[in-house]
Amino acid sequence: MKILVTIKRVEDYESKIKVKPDNSWIVTDGVNYRANPFDEIAVEEALRLRDTNMPSEVVVVSVGPAAAAAEIRSGLAMGADRGILVKHDAFVDSDGVARVLKAVIDAEKPDLVLMGKQAVDVDDNVAGQLLAEYLGWGQATFASKKESLESPEEKAKKPGIRLTADKKSAQVAREVDGGLEILEVQLPAIVTVDLRLNVPRYASLPNIMKAKKKPIAEMTPQQLGVDVVPKVKVVKVESPPQRAAGVKVPDVQTLVQKLHSEAKVI
Repeated sequence: MKILVTIKRVEDYESKIKVKPDNSWIVTDGVNYRANPFDEIAVEEALRLRDTNMPSEVVVVSVGPAAAAAEIRSGLAMGADRGILVKHDAFVDSDGVARVLKAVIDAEKPDLVLMGKQAVDVDDNVAGQLLAEYLGWGQATFASKKESLESPEEKAKKPGIRLTADKKSAQVAREVDGGLEILEVQLPAIVTVDLRLNVPRYASLPNIMKAKKKPIAEMTPQQLGVDVVPKVKVVKVESPPQRAAGVKVPDVQTLVQKLHSEAKVI
C-alpha cells in the first residue's frame, strides 16, 4: 500500500517570537525553522504502518518555499521512501494547501493520507478536513493511541492506527471526554494525528546520509493547475499581554482577601 504524509515547515516553538512593528506578521530574521511536531508524529505512524504491512511505500509531501526541502529530508532520514515539494514562496492558507494536496493525491493515488491535526504556526486545524471534503473521502481526526496490555517496548513498535485484515479499512482511536472512541474508516481515507499517538524516532546518522540520495520531486501549484490565492487574510498580529509579576503574602488571611477583592475568583 502507499501512504502519503504531509510535513510543514514551521517556526521553532522554542524560538523567541517578535511581532513586526506594523503588526502584519512576525519577524522572521534569525528565527529557526523545523518540521511541524504533529507532522513528525504522522511520519512516525506511517513508518510503523509500512513496516507492519510490507510491501508499502511512504511518500512525504510539503507545500512551501525551497527551504522546506530540509523538512522533507528530515522525514526521509526517519525512513520515508521519497518526497514531493510543491514550491510556493508566498503565504498559502489552509484551503490552498488542501487544494494542492488534492492535486498531488489525484496523481499519486495513495491508500491512506496521514496529517498532523494542526500546524503550530497558525493552528488552523482545518486542512485535513477540507482535503477529505474535496476528495470525497472518509476522515478520522485526532488519532490517539489505543490502550492495551502490551509492554511499553511492544507498544513502541506497533502503529496506533490498525488496518483490518483485508486492508480495506482502518481503525482509529481518538480521545473523547471520559475515554477513547474507536472509529473505523473505509480506505482510501484521511487521518489526522494527535500528540499521544506515538513518539517520533530520532534519525540515525546512516539514515541521514541515505536521505541525501532519496529523490524529492519538485513542482509548483501552477503546474498542478491549482489557484492558491489566499481566501483567508491575516488582518493583524499582536503579542500577548505581558504577565503581571507575582506577589508574596504574609499569611493565608491576606491571600484569601486578595483572591476575593482583587482577583475576584472567590
